[in-house]
Amino acid sequence: MKSNRISPRLLKAFFIAFSVSCITLSSAFAQKSDKPTLAVIAFRNDHPDPKAAPYSLSDLLRLELEKQDRFQVLDRFDMDYLLSQEKIDYQNCLSRFCLEDVSKKIKVDKLAVANIKVLDTRISITVKIFDTSTKQFEMARTSDFLNIPDEIGTMVHLTINDLFTIKNDELVVSKLTKKNDFESSINNPNQLLLRSDGPRMGFTCFSLEPETAKILHNKKYNGGFDAIPVMFQFGYQFEKQYLNEGNFQALFEFLPMVTGLDQGLFIPSFTVMNGIRNNTSGWEFAFGPTISIVKKAKGYYDTNNNWVKLNNSDVNTSGIPTETRLDSRGEPAFTTGFVMAAGKTFKSGKLNIPVNLYVIPHASGVRFGVSFGFNSRNRFGS
Repeated sequence: MKSNRISPRLLKAFFIAFSVSCITLSSAFAQKSDKPTLAVIAFRNDHPDPKAAPYSLSDLLRLELEKQDRFQVLDRFDMDYLLSQEKIDYQNCLSRFCLEDVSKKIKVDKLAVANIKVLDTRISITVKIFDTSTKQFEMARTSDFLNIPDEIGTMVHLTINDLFTIKNDELVVSKLTKKNDFESSINNPNQLLLRSDGPRMGFTCFSLEPETAKILHNKKYNGGFDAIPVMFQFGYQFEKQYLNEGNFQALFEFLPMVTGLDQGLFIPSFTVMNGIRNNTSGWEFAFGPTISIVKKAKGYYDTNNNWVKLNNSDVNTSGIPTETRLDSRGEPAFTTGFVMAAGKTFKSGKLNIPVNLYVIPHASGVRFGVSFGFNSRNRFGS
């Protein structure tokens, strides 16, 4: 007959496991009880266009204080019960005298209050911690931000970190405190696109294209342009910035330009580029196709390497292959290329000053140049 007796070893193991569990739980409760208790009394919102109800802001403050893992924070239901029982007007209880009175009715170690108000064009957030034993504010922090109501939650988070001397993300702080910082979705909420249109000017150089430079320098009667291979450019840039959550923004740029006005020439071009810009430093990179309208003619180089232009009615009887090249005596024609550009946008208040270097590789060589301009941010879209 089988015995139902429990093995002494099994019983001993059970008691050891039970004891360890009890000790662990006791330690956890003891550690929790070591934290001072804290009650959030008031978070008053004096912003003229409030984005959140007072109780939501109080919940936000409780959540941020709980993240610090320094206090046992009473939740909103406990606070609603206690304050209603004691008939305390907690919405306006921000002064030391009021908190001293509250501390006699609510038995906690710390009381927290906060306030949001608008000063000129900025949001000011104040958070204070009141010690119920000393009857004094032991901690206080006031932080100023741009007037961006949608980011009040982030502002409270930054203020709490400052209160406890915890380092904040410098990028986020910059976006919420510097009026003319580079644009992102932080300091431009609800804006799908930003426009930064403005004039562009600069110089383009043909010196790395020997054949093109030679043609430009030749006299007009010989098919040249009687010009030097460095020309002034002027145009206008239409730019749209697509915001994102990170350190970069996508760009779409359209640039109609005219080249050679300084030398009596009129060479129009149209460039479309896509790129990215770092919204902390202003460095950018873009690329895309470009189309120019230049005069070209058909002809051939004879045995002495002289260019012989053919009219529309002429027939090439030389036996040398016919080709098309730049010729001031020719007809307007499209020529294409691919632009790669890099540069940096400098800021002066609301003014943006982009400076870029670009290169256009071609089968006959490379053309390069520099451009600069100015623009100001213009919001559109929502």
